[in-house]
Amino acid sequence: MSHTTASEPGAVARFRSWISRDTPSGALLLISAVLAVAWANSPWRAAYHSLADLEFGPESLHLHLSTSAWAADGLLAIFFFVVGVELKHEFVMGSLREPRKAGVPIAAAVGGMVVPALFYVTIVGLGDPNALNGWAIPTATDIAFALAVLAIFGRGLPRALRTFLLTLAVVDDLLGITIIATLYTDTIDLVMLVVAIVAIVVFAVLIRMRRTHWWLLVPVALVAWAFMHASGVHATVAGVLLGFAVPARLIHGEQDSRTHRFDDAVRPISSAIALPVFAFVAAGVTVVGTDASLVQPVSIGVFAGLVVGKLIGAMGVTALMTRFTPLRLPDAIGVRDLLPVGFLTGIGFTVALLIDELSFDDADPHAEASKAAILFGSLVAATLASIWLRWDARLIRNADMNRDGVPDSDIARIGD
Repeated sequence: MSHTTASEPGAVARFRSWISRDTPSGALLLISAVLAVAWANSPWRAAYHSLADLEFGPESLHLHLSTSAWAADGLLAIFFFVVGVELKHEFVMGSLREPRKAGVPIAAAVGGMVVPALFYVTIVGLGDPNALNGWAIPTATDIAFALAVLAIFGRGLPRALRTFLLTLAVVDDLLGITIIATLYTDTIDLVMLVVAIVAIVVFAVLIRMRRTHWWLLVPVALVAWAFMHASGVHATVAGVLLGFAVPARLIHGEQDSRTHRFDDAVRPISSAIALPVFAFVAAGVTVVGTDASLVQPVSIGVFAGLVVGKLIGAMGVTALMTRFTPLRLPDAIGVRDLLPVGFLTGIGFTVALLIDELSFDDADPHAEASKAAILFGSLVAATLASIWLRWDARLIRNADMNRDGVPDSDIARIGD
């Protein structure tokens, strides 16, 4: 995929650059969700649900799917490819390369998944044990939304805070993908899975060649995705593995890593098409004209997990790690910065909606309630994060915010 923005028209290159930024991509996600909720509660809500349930695709390839299934299994694979590329770069060349620097946000990601799950299991286990299979819904963090809120309301705070949140969120997503691949897979067709893995290996070989061509890579990626889907493993896992196949180190004398090049090439598609369309199809919770109650143990468990569990889990583990181990917060980040980060991790949205789709089918009485809780919980978490970010940005910062005994040298600020 020889990606050079210089060969693109100026307007196209500027749009690709603009939509890849945190703020526009997050805003487009929000607009899509609002439009979905508005349509799903309008007099024309039947048309919305008919669109989401519309089935198309080749039956012979087991790909005769509904619009919502195409969005969850197909379009989100593009988003998870970007996540895979990002993870690969962070593990090889970025913040996850050095365990001492990555230790705290990695531990925070684990705490931010375990504690919300415990909140959900406790609340739902006491009130509605039949819905315990949705325990993973409040464990996810939406990278795009969280970074967008930080970019808008965190201006003036250390840029290292973005790196900390990004590291936490990508590890969170990696754990979420692992959960999807293992616990939300009923049966596995080993032959189909082997073919998918072979296609991924072929992709890995092609993408390491001196010259890469999109017309070779895209068909191989589609084969890997199709066979992964047919195997019973969620198709988004193919996106992550394909992303991991992209080399992060410089090869063939190139000046820029291929993880950067492919991130630049695919992220605009993910931000402008994949995520907004999935959000539009998945976020349409109908409140009017329905007998089902949106206030039930499932919705309370999801809301409490996102807004309270995420905060306690991520920040509680961070406090324990910095107090009782040699690990410290990154340069220029202080303890007071952790509260808004904790709220930011409670913005579940995209991945939470995906896990919701896997946990409850459309006919399940818990489906709408859990979706409503995801949307409301994410909104509350984003609002609280915004307030605390502005409060934090107004306070005077000292010379050693992370209290490691060494004056902070990282003076870059968000918004510079």
